[in-house]
Amino acid sequence: MLPLHGLIVSCQAPIDSPLHDPPIIAAMAQAAVNQGATGVRLDTPAHIQATRQCLKAPIIGLWKQQIPGFDVYITPQFQHAEAIAQAGADIIAIDATLRARPNGETLETLISRIHQELGLPVMADIDTLEAAENAEKLGADVVGTTLFGYTQATQHLTPPGLDLLRQMVEKLSVPIICEGGIASPQMAKQALDFGATAVVVGTDITGIDLKVKAYQQALG
Repeated sequence: MLPLHGLIVSCQAPIDSPLHDPPIIAAMAQAAVNQGATGVRLDTPAHIQATRQCLKAPIIGLWKQQIPGFDVYITPQFQHAEAIAQAGADIIAIDATLRARPNGETLETLISRIHQELGLPVMADIDTLEAAENAEKLGADVVGTTLFGYTQATQHLTPPGLDLLRQMVEKLSVPIICEGGIASPQMAKQALDFGATAVVVGTDITGIDLKVKAYQQALG
């Protein structure tokens, strides 16, 4: 397993943002690693490829896809995993919730194919303890709280899922990553104190668009 621990920075931007540009994302990733981040989390083959050309640190790769009729959107099918692997991802992040999957491809099959055909570890993005335990059972190498608060089953809850994290630490034997809603260094430290192997921080570090929007809303 890759040495992912401590701080991982998610370098992403809304598709309509001027920051949603491969060289800019790559620069964000470089800046994060220069200041001590142990790895980065990136969306789309283009952003992964641009970053891989200038960065040796581990890349958790994903590809968000909106497929009509399905809520699963983080690397939902093997073809998406294959594309980000070819772009240079070291770990493939996938939606590992218990929701229906497109084209009848099961989560077990997807994890197995990533392992066998791509030779890469899998980060399972989950929303509940049940999904976390299922992902570990099916062979996920690391499990993250990424989708806590973002699915129908958890939409009434607010990230970060620190209670979920504590439960996962008790129940799982694979490394656990706390991701989603980390809004301060103190909160990140708390997640590590609760037993997370690593913490992924996105918006609070790289989310210029959302941060400015929040300030504007607060200022009226």
